[in-house]
Amino acid sequence: MATTVGQRLAALRAEHDLTLATLSEMTGISKSTLSRLETDQRKPTLELLLPLSRTYQVSLDDLVGAPEVGDPRVVMKPRELDHGRVGIPLTRSIGPLQAWKMIIKDPVLHEPRVHEGYEWFYVLSGRIRLRIGDKEVVLRAGEVAEFDCRQPHALSSADGNPAEIISLFGKQGERIHTRAAPPQRS
Repeated sequence: MATTVGQRLAALRAEHDLTLATLSEMTGISKSTLSRLETDQRKPTLELLLPLSRTYQVSLDDLVGAPEVGDPRVVMKPRELDHGRVGIPLTRSIGPLQAWKMIIKDPVLHEPRVHEGYEWFYVLSGRIRLRIGDKEVVLRAGEVAEFDCRQPHALSSADGNPAEIISLFGKQGERIHTRAAPPQRS
């Protein structure tokens, strides 16, 4: 049987053998507020739950009966995309920031696209041709690119061999920064 937050709070107070007056002194929360919390007549807020969590020495998740976290692994199901590209999602849900592993085989640089967002990608293997506006660059394994997706852009395999990238895309324009320097060329 599921218990409410109030029922859990009442059980914890009884388990610790505390009166409402003693708990009020320990937490700084009034007796009437504590009583209303325990009878589910007051909505529990973070400001009220934090001192109770510390007093009872239990996590907030335990205090509110949060569900247990399931398997953290992301099931990576490859998706066929346009122009012979394969995308493998590396994040579980569609959120403000998405991570993908992309395999790019097509050597043809198709019509540039424009859309909202900001993209960052790291070349894992192969060579990628990237066109942004009227500029074109070739990136090798270990190199990084980042750009505003509102600029016309397109990418392809630079030599017709498959290339792999890790791509981070933010629809709201989040910027990802890299601290690593690209490998030195000889």
